[in-house]
Amino acid sequence: MLEFEERKLATIVIEQKINEFFGDPDPTGFGTGWWSGILSAFFGFLSFGGVLCLHFPQLLSSPELRPHYPMHTLRVLIQCLIVGAILFGIISSIKRRKKTLALTGMLLAIAATALGGSSVPINGTFHSGPAIGLDWFLLDLFLMGLIYVPLERLWPQYPQQGTFRNQWTLDVVYFMSTHLPIQILSFLVLLPATQATKYLGVPVLQHFIARMPWVLQFFLAVVVADVAEYFIHLALHKVPFLWRFHAIHHSSKALDWIAGSRSHFVDDTLVRGFILVPLMFGFSQSIILAYLIFVTLHATWTHCNFGPNAKWLEKFLVMPRYHHWHHTSQKEGIDKNFAIHFPWIDKLFGTYYYPDEWPERYGLDGEEIAPGFLGQTIEPFMGKNKSGLKI
Repeated sequence: MLEFEERKLATIVIEQKINEFFGDPDPTGFGTGWWSGILSAFFGFLSFGGVLCLHFPQLLSSPELRPHYPMHTLRVLIQCLIVGAILFGIISSIKRRKKTLALTGMLLAIAATALGGSSVPINGTFHSGPAIGLDWFLLDLFLMGLIYVPLERLWPQYPQQGTFRNQWTLDVVYFMSTHLPIQILSFLVLLPATQATKYLGVPVLQHFIARMPWVLQFFLAVVVADVAEYFIHLALHKVPFLWRFHAIHHSSKALDWIAGSRSHFVDDTLVRGFILVPLMFGFSQSIILAYLIFVTLHATWTHCNFGPNAKWLEKFLVMPRYHHWHHTSQKEGIDKNFAIHFPWIDKLFGTYYYPDEWPERYGLDGEEIAPGFLGQTIEPFMGKNKSGLKI
């Protein structure tokens, strides 16, 4: 118990040190130079990482993604990020007393420029082999941040919850853990589906679905995926061995766009893998790709700290408030709302719960899990039940 508390305290201290190093007591609203500093550091980090990918594409870029990159557009984007980091850094350094954020962003942008910037030539012939998905991590971080952070800052359900709330660093680590080892995770996710379709493929079904209008194919794919998701999600809650892994996803006491990334790799691969099995029986690659884009955007949005709601739409599509009730630690909402896209699936199986108000509490109900990423990765294999006791 003492060791657990020491690790928990160490995790808190590390995050506090990061916040103290970059933060200051000045106001952090728009026009104070705070967000200019954040953008400077963010753009500087992205541009520096992008230039590293240009220098070492064989090592730092995913073989599956390389052939599809519009290189001219990406080079322009890297250059814009360098310029943006410097400009926002100048604005922040003028407006704020503490210059750490601004200097960090500008130094990263200067380092990216010194390494050749967006004009770094890519030479040599690429081949399949071990690689780190830094390219995928940077692109997805840029797009998700660009889409969801403004939504949460402009229309938050919980205004007192900042972007850099407690345990934000842990969720960034989880975000990295699902992007950098992209080759390993892709192999694990695709393995059940590829093995199943090898022996159980249904050409007649594939031909029948292919003759449908594209929009109908896509809608049918979302329905099939959500039904599959419902049952694997239900199993993750009801089977004690699986709950050990899924409990990590429910451990966040505050939800936002990046909190949805907090997921054990076993949990992640099980869900994604078993969703793909029924999809690969009858749907084309273009439909599956469209669904994967849709589920990434929609699932991230349902975790958001985003208040506005569309009453006419919430009957048909899962909204943030609906999924937030799935994450509550309040008794009435526990083990409810397993569907990811369609609330009617929960109605059909008796797990629907959707009051007019938002939850007051999030997280686990009386359970304790390891405080850090490594502990949370290892702990589920050690054998613990829902109360946190060893079995």
